[in-house]
Amino acid sequence: MAATQVEIPIEVGQKPAFNILAAISVCHLLNDMLSSVLPSIYPLLKSSFHLDFAQVGLITLTYQSTASLLQPLVGLHTDRKPSPYSLPVGMGFTLIGLLILSVAGSFAAILIAAAIVGTGSSVFHPESSRVARMASGGQHGLAQSLFQVGGNAGLALGPLLAAFIVLPRGQSSIAWFSVAALAAIVLLAKVSGWAKEHRSNRKKSSATNAGPHVILSTRRVALSIAILMALLFSKFVYLASLSSYYTFYLMNKFQVSVRSAQLHLFVFLGAVALGTMVGGPIGDRIGRKRVIWCSILGVLPFTLLLPYANLLWTGILSVVIGLILASAFAAIVVYAQELVPGRVGMISGLCFGFAFGMAGLGAAVLGELADITSINFVYFVCSFLPAVGLLTAFLPNLEGSKFRTAKTAEV
Repeated sequence: MAATQVEIPIEVGQKPAFNILAAISVCHLLNDMLSSVLPSIYPLLKSSFHLDFAQVGLITLTYQSTASLLQPLVGLHTDRKPSPYSLPVGMGFTLIGLLILSVAGSFAAILIAAAIVGTGSSVFHPESSRVARMASGGQHGLAQSLFQVGGNAGLALGPLLAAFIVLPRGQSSIAWFSVAALAAIVLLAKVSGWAKEHRSNRKKSSATNAGPHVILSTRRVALSIAILMALLFSKFVYLASLSSYYTFYLMNKFQVSVRSAQLHLFVFLGAVALGTMVGGPIGDRIGRKRVIWCSILGVLPFTLLLPYANLLWTGILSVVIGLILASAFAAIVVYAQELVPGRVGMISGLCFGFAFGMAGLGAAVLGELADITSINFVYFVCSFLPAVGLLTAFLPNLEGSKFRTAKTAEV
């Protein structure tokens, strides 16, 4: 059987367009801040609508499913037919979903709102990731980190704003977040104009700056993508256990207030944002595979300790876990983009979509597990997930190879 070998280009960098990277990062912040309002008000929804943990998990699953299943399809479409103005359209979906959530009077309405917000994210992420790569000047890890740190900062701000705006004033106050969505739509319209104007220049720059290449068989590429998906599974299911149930865990185990638990969640998500910022630039310098090694597997000792820690050490360990674990995502996304050149949208959509899907599925399964056993047992089970990082050993080294002409090999 013939296995086609694939050229993996390693581009020589130019100066990044930091103004565009800053703009798309701010929009990512606003998008993910708005999306994170939903899990942040789970305690309010749980008490108001008399939900159990399985229903809370189903809300997350609904949101993450629309976000995850549509993203690769959106990315594949925009690879074939670039649609930069899909960015403000995606934010429009998020705006509509939030308005529905602010007036939802039933569990079904909450699920509809969650699905629409998820659709907005599915449209936003693939194309915005492409714009970040376009503005990277070849420093793809740095660009992805700047892009993703905006999203993680938004995820950290969401619970904080929910704690001080939504929880004291009730569900209807969610409508105030529409102001942020409108601001993002205006900014994304400008970013989309830049992307359209500079697309031809990006194509010329890519051709000019093509540097060394790595030759991999399609089978090796497929295996590597599968390994990356397994790593994303371990990372995002563990993060789902913290982002969806950390507040319940703290309230159940340490009897802290809802606001105190939300502040702990904010600190954890802030650490995730900082870790995201570090991983990409380090990957540009020392290689993305090394960053993946250190991030996924390196966090294992701390996750194993977390279920046995007191409140003080739980807070400290959650910060360490957030810092280390988050550093992998930018490296994984760029590594995957380099494995399948010319399919930035599809690969970005696959990575973000799979991450969201695994987080949603993980939240639903973990919620069911918490109902059957206890929330403490959930954290014991999840503590072993980073051991999946051992699969990193089977990833090829993409950096530092000499140029070789592509060819077809018989196997």
